[in-house]
Amino acid sequence: MKIIFLIGPHAVGKMTVGQALEKLTGFPLFHNHTAIELVHPFVSYGTPAGRKLVNGVRELFFRAFAESDGEGYILTFVWAFSAPGEQEYIDHVRRIFEEKGAELCWVELEAGIETRLERNRTENRLLHKPSKRDLEFSERNVLASHETYRLNSLPGEMPEENYLRIDNTDLSAEEVARMIYRRFLAPPQSTV
Repeated sequence: MKIIFLIGPHAVGKMTVGQALEKLTGFPLFHNHTAIELVHPFVSYGTPAGRKLVNGVRELFFRAFAESDGEGYILTFVWAFSAPGEQEYIDHVRRIFEEKGAELCWVELEAGIETRLERNRTENRLLHKPSKRDLEFSERNVLASHETYRLNSLPGEMPEENYLRIDNTDLSAEEVARMIYRRFLAPPQSTV
């Protein structure tokens, strides 16, 4: 089983790239907001209770994926490299899959803040992430996270062998998905 982790800042295009990769591979996409949107109508993710509930839902899904006979899954994360506890959480999630023999592939997306603010308003994002439809709040969140956290790795910080970093500022989701496919999934001599 392959687990493709798409990481990067808010509104960089993780879900949209994941959707394109899902079409290309058939691997189901479990994007970061899947659990948030499930919980959001009942408990705000911005509260300790909301975060605990979202993390609990994610963990149940991750464990079910790890124990399944699926060929692969696509997961998205916003990884705040500078935040306390983030590395421990990522290591915990990593162990869930590695203990079941999954091969982990890490794809880090990056784009400038102006591109991300534009993407924050896209129809696709708002369709799949109802909690982002308050654009004033959502834009403040993108800007605040950009100013508060380091959401992309430093050179050499990701020691993973199966790692690919892509500046997707000027690339379509389909182009990025093909890059990921070629790097981690394509049989030799594939032209995808």
